[in-house]
Amino acid sequence: MSQVLTISCKLKVSPSQAAKLDATMDAFVQALNWVNQNTPEKVVNAVKLQSLCYYEIRARFGLSSNLARTTSRLRDQQVCRRVAGSRKVAKQKKRPVKEFKSGFVTYDARIFSFRQKDWTVSLTTVEGRERFELAIGNYQRGMLAGSNPKSATLVKRKDGSYYIQICVEKKPPKQQDTDKVIGVDLGRIDIAHTSEGKNWNGQQLNKVRDHYSRLRAVLQRKASKGTRSSRRRCRQLLQRLSGKERRFQTWVNHRISKAIVSRAKTTNSAIALEDLTGIRERVNQQPRSKAERRRTNNWAFYQLRMFVVYKAAIAGVSVVLVPPAYTSQTCHRCLHIHPDPTQSYRSGKQFKCGHCGWEGDADWNGANMIAKLGAAVNRPRGPWLACQLQGYRKPALYCEVVRVG
Repeated sequence: MSQVLTISCKLKVSPSQAAKLDATMDAFVQALNWVNQNTPEKVVNAVKLQSLCYYEIRARFGLSSNLARTTSRLRDQQVCRRVAGSRKVAKQKKRPVKEFKSGFVTYDARIFSFRQKDWTVSLTTVEGRERFELAIGNYQRGMLAGSNPKSATLVKRKDGSYYIQICVEKKPPKQQDTDKVIGVDLGRIDIAHTSEGKNWNGQQLNKVRDHYSRLRAVLQRKASKGTRSSRRRCRQLLQRLSGKERRFQTWVNHRISKAIVSRAKTTNSAIALEDLTGIRERVNQQPRSKAERRRTNNWAFYQLRMFVVYKAAIAGVSVVLVPPAYTSQTCHRCLHIHPDPTQSYRSGKQFKCGHCGWEGDADWNGANMIAKLGAAVNRPRGPWLACQLQGYRKPALYCEVVRVG
């Protein structure tokens, strides 16, 4: 099974080439919006969309006859694919596709090619084919070497630079067989805590996030008052702030995931994570303050999980998803939970077992329970998890466990 990686490469663009790229992006977004507005919203199949508006796109957005062969591929096929893909995502989120913004073009193998001997790419524009040199480093060269990419996306950033995001298919190495498992407990106080004792404290992160929240509240108040120019300026600052906070989260998640995967690779271990699908909806049903709700909902745990999964696939490390039920309430030493359903052995960051007397960090205990569940998957014929259930509730250690990769 191959893995698709996206390699972002900066293009060296002359002023004349920049004008052609800008014209191509403008034509592409105009075609996107026209197709989206003039076709039934329920149509999410790219082939059906193309049959509905193929000739209209060529007539409305075509240039001259000698360019029709190159631009038709770019417009009718790529446009319909993009609209169909966006509608499928919008349908899952139960909201319509309102408008496409300019600044990108998608390419396939017929209108895009990569040449390794001089590290260049060839792109079709509305004024013909153009070749661009890549301004890349050793990492990008290593990822692109020996590859034959079939698709890419051209992007223009806010600073006016042009980047080509090349999709490369790589066959990941065979996952290493091991009995050792590193459990990772995700949370708000500690963003991540491993069963080996390594943790990434969230206090400093909370200070940054609280700062963004206060600044966002001030700008939102000012955006509804004042002069027209001041309101516009506040809206622009809010947009920049949103992007800055999102980049900060991505940067932190990249650091954490890289460290976890590197440690698993070094120690020849698998990684066990909680499957937190739907956890936000369940947690929000509990009574909490507005600040606690914001802090819990603001961090991208799913993004952290995806970073771990794809980095682990590249490194040949196995990833196992385990059910999160009772992992923070079960003692990792004796596998018991509190007999009273309304109480728990855990109190904040501390865990004290009432059965065996073990006492320690609650997140470390949860990470070890996750590691035990993950080890049960890696060793299906090995030791199984059980406890003496006399007078105790049965812990949810027999749920289905999913392997990733």
